Amino acid sequence: MMLRSILSVSLLAQLALLPQLAAAQTPTTADTTHKYQNPTGVSAAGKKSFFKSKGFRASIVPAVLIGYGASTIYGSGLYSSYDAKRDIRRTFGTYRNHIDDYLQWAPYLEIPGVLLAGVDSRNDRLNLALVVAKSELIMLGSVYIVKTLSQIQRPDSSNHLSFPSGHTAQAFLAASIVHAEFRDKSQWYGVGAYALATSVAAFRMINNKHWESDVVAGAGFGILSAHVAYLSHRNRWGRKPGGRGIGDTSFVPMWSPAGGTGLCFTWRPK
Repeated sequence: MMLRSILSVSLLAQLALLPQLAAAQTPTTADTTHKYQNPTGVSAAGKKSFFKSKGFRASIVPAVLIGYGASTIYGSGLYSSYDAKRDIRRTFGTYRNHIDDYLQWAPYLEIPGVLLAGVDSRNDRLNLALVVAKSELIMLGSVYIVKTLSQIQRPDSSNHLSFPSGHTAQAFLAASIVHAEFRDKSQWYGVGAYALATSVAAFRMINNKHWESDVVAGAGFGILSAHVAYLSHRNRWGRKPGGRGIGDTSFVPMWSPAGGTGLCFTWRPK
């Protein structure tokens, strides 16, 4: 009788422990209520702030240039366009030349020269040509729209398409591409290109074709156009220069006494 009671108690004790044993052996279910809260898997601390983003870094300098240029239109600003014209005329008088019409393309001439010297560009020749073409389209479109809408009269009163300077935008666009392509090799390539672009801006004012506001804003439009083209380009970055798989390509500015300025694209298939 006592043995049967002991067995009964033991059986009841084992039955009472079954739920606890089952709970111990059952794996814990993962909490999926917040599974889509951070789908990229990047921690909040690892995300870049807006001020460190590529878009902000690419636009801050052009924005400052365009903003400052707009603030000095005509007689506005601490050192207005009228003030700059007065000082330039006092220094250079009636001196004029046409070198700025050709010098605006000069930064581009660095590219074939550096490549022929054996220095590799950031991108292969095809992608470099695509970036140049995209940059030119962005710059020409934006400058034309702003010129048409702003209707600022030129210093020589020839028309109302003064702001911003297209020559300056062209020169700084080319300088920005040279800087982006060869800055990993040497910063001096970019320094030389920007020096040429700055001389274009100076000659546009000396030749009485543009105000100070026009050339400063034009520099901003040129730099911004190049940055937007690079940020939006997705055609196989990082390939070896030389047009692998399609042949040798080149994209350079050209000038002819009879036909004026232009761009020349050549392709030599393999």
